[in-house]
Amino acid sequence: MLNEIYDFLKNESGIRYRDTVVLGISGGPDSMALLKMMLTLKEEMDLVIVVAHVNHNVREESNEEEAYLKNYCMEVGVIFESIKIDNWGDDNFENEARTVRYNFFDKIVSEYDAKFLMTAHHGDDLIETILMRIVRGSTLKGYSGFSKFVYKDNYTILRPFISTTKSELVKYCEENNVKYFVDYTNYEDVHTRNRYRKYVLPFLKEEDANVHLKFLKFSETLLLYNSYIDREMNQVINKVFKDGKLSISKFNTLEYLIKTKIIYSILEKIYGDDLFIVSNTHVNLIFDLINGSKVNSVVHLPNNVKVIRAYDEISFSFDDEEVDMYEIEIHDVVNLPNGKNIVRVNESDDTSNFTIRLNSDEVVLPLYVRTRRDGDKMQVKKMEGRKKVNSIFVDNKISAKDRGVWPVVCDSEENIVWIPGLKKSKFDREIDEKYDIILKYY
Repeated sequence: MLNEIYDFLKNESGIRYRDTVVLGISGGPDSMALLKMMLTLKEEMDLVIVVAHVNHNVREESNEEEAYLKNYCMEVGVIFESIKIDNWGDDNFENEARTVRYNFFDKIVSEYDAKFLMTAHHGDDLIETILMRIVRGSTLKGYSGFSKFVYKDNYTILRPFISTTKSELVKYCEENNVKYFVDYTNYEDVHTRNRYRKYVLPFLKEEDANVHLKFLKFSETLLLYNSYIDREMNQVINKVFKDGKLSISKFNTLEYLIKTKIIYSILEKIYGDDLFIVSNTHVNLIFDLINGSKVNSVVHLPNNVKVIRAYDEISFSFDDEEVDMYEIEIHDVVNLPNGKNIVRVNESDDTSNFTIRLNSDEVVLPLYVRTRRDGDKMQVKKMEGRKKVNSIFVDNKISAKDRGVWPVVCDSEENIVWIPGLKKSKFDREIDEKYDIILKYY
């Protein structure tokens, strides 16, 4: 099986000669097997390998493992990047750890302009994820667990081990003298996933040693059905959901399956990668709001999101804040609703994201500052393709509450040129280049 996986990576994965690939490496047997396999491929295809390691700092051995990985990467000639978590919040540890990891991975991918992020998730992981979501409740896509390929704005997440098992990866490490570490916290009952791993997974494997392949088929089937429903939903969503408001009367003419998909689509735009914190219970509350007799009422969701019904309309907002949509033409000074200002100046030495230089021949005047809109994307400076504005907020750890008031600067053709304080677009000019507009945000 692992020989087949190697052939897939070499010939079918999309990885090309001299590509840059980021590997999420924990130090466990599955990730070390991935690193070993990619080192072989590196030699054949002259790849640039970047190892991204998150030191969760919850075990005494964590620092020793990080030091070993750093030295090992130096020996084999690959780049090593790591982050150490000094303080954990009060949220669910598993959810918080996942968010930290993928924010870090996304940052490293961007810094090295990598085409791929690879993780060592395997078939056992897929079984655990599917079972957890079935018990908790999820969407059709959520019940599928995760897929081999995930296409992001500027790179692809690849999970090549999805069709194999942990035991096969351990065997591969032992046969190839690959050193790995065992995280004993993976077997403690305190975490939900661990309980599925300890008590449910062994039973399933006793029933069928290849049960992981059955779950993989289940996952692929659900993703296929989900793609079809997405296409059907996309044909009608703009008819019932406009300008951030859902028309109840139009919404209720649709089939239940499409209605459910629309609700989850809206929530996905709000929560992004944090959608997993929204359960079936929350979605049912939204439907109760839509179908109820009260024409003015509110449902509260995680992360201070609230769903508001006003007669025939449903809107989504943030708790403790009434945010008015605005669009203001930029002249000399703009006083923003968040208490900050955008000012046009004659000169500045500042090259940070708080200042932007524009050539009026390259943008369509006048310029405007507005609140974000669903689907907003920006071509970030020195990056290929366009990136979702919401993803930029997530990368910079901007709270859901603050995202609603954060300014977005665009030209008269809706090209986003600047997210003040966070990112500049391809339209930004260097100090030694031609420009005639300087804007500062403070």
